[in-house]
Amino acid sequence: MNGLAHIVLPVANWVGDVITWPVRAIGAAVDNVRELSNLRTENEELRVRLDDALRNKNACDVAIAENQKLARELDIVQSQSRGAIVADVTYDNTAFHHSTFLINKGIKHGLSNGMVVVSTDGRLAGIITDVAPYFSRVRALTDSNTNIAVRIAGSEVYGFLRGNGSDTPTIGLFSDPEFQPSAGVKLVTSNISGVVPNGIIVGEMINDTDVDVLQPSTLSRVIILQFDTPQNEYK
Repeated sequence: MNGLAHIVLPVANWVGDVITWPVRAIGAAVDNVRELSNLRTENEELRVRLDDALRNKNACDVAIAENQKLARELDIVQSQSRGAIVADVTYDNTAFHHSTFLINKGIKHGLSNGMVVVSTDGRLAGIITDVAPYFSRVRALTDSNTNIAVRIAGSEVYGFLRGNGSDTPTIGLFSDPEFQPSAGVKLVTSNISGVVPNGIIVGEMINDTDVDVLQPSTLSRVIILQFDTPQNEYK
């Protein structure tokens, strides 16, 4: 009986395992499906949380960018001993080799011909040429009548920026005949002609003659700097 038990019991256990295997397999599959469903639910919840976090991050990035923009405006305003005025660009016009734009500030706000207009990040945008009580016209750097003294940033090499009615004004007449202009050279204003104050960012050269400057169509808000310049130079 003992010997027979050693043979029968293992066989019975094996038969029982074979018979119950489908049941156990189905149970395991059900457990796996339930676990997979739980994982999918958790993934969906995590995805929703991630989307909310990304939206919050984007909102924070927008707020930070706006604060930085306002801070730049404030820094520029405070850096001018005679003060400055913030204005919105209301209209730009490019036709017949002329490029101008209007701003919503004028004589009533203390503006006059010859004042310098810069972008909120401190780049030269143009010069006021006509003023009315509540708006002014600004001559952009791309205008064919633009002729501004500039300097190679970090040097004492001077030249003149001339508008030609296209998107890229040209530069020439360098004070150093050995200087070789090339792409990437940065330009700032020079007050050697008494037209604009010194050191305002003008643009960057894209080859040996053409300069990448601000386009009026990209401007929405500008800052007007007060600078003593004879008004008739801009008429």
